[in-house]
Amino acid sequence: MARIVGVDIPNNKKVLYSLCYIYGIGLTTAKKICEIANINPDVRVADLSEDDLTRIRNVIEKNYKVEGVLRAEVQRNIKRLMDIQCYRGIRHIRGLPVRGQRTHSNARTRRGKRSRIGGKKKE
Repeated sequence: MARIVGVDIPNNKKVLYSLCYIYGIGLTTAKKICEIANINPDVRVADLSEDDLTRIRNVIEKNYKVEGVLRAEVQRNIKRLMDIQCYRGIRHIRGLPVRGQRTHSNARTRRGKRSRIGGKKKE
């Protein structure tokens, strides 16, 4: 497996799809990275030379925030919203949907399992 910015990307897949295993890189960004690094996106990762992998690493490090840096930034943004007590921050604090979705009949994923009173207990 090739290792790029601390992530093992699969060898048996095409470069375009393997780059998507890195947090912060989707298909569009992967296409741009391949274009900048002058690499054919249809080539398998196993067929890339060490020079090709180095070019990909350099492009990602210079132009994109990925993995830990991006995760930390997202968490800082959410924490800032919570600290200033804006509407979105309050929704994060309460564990409710943030982007305007309805909660009357849906939002089970965000709100958690239903609590039932007097229901049967599983043994």
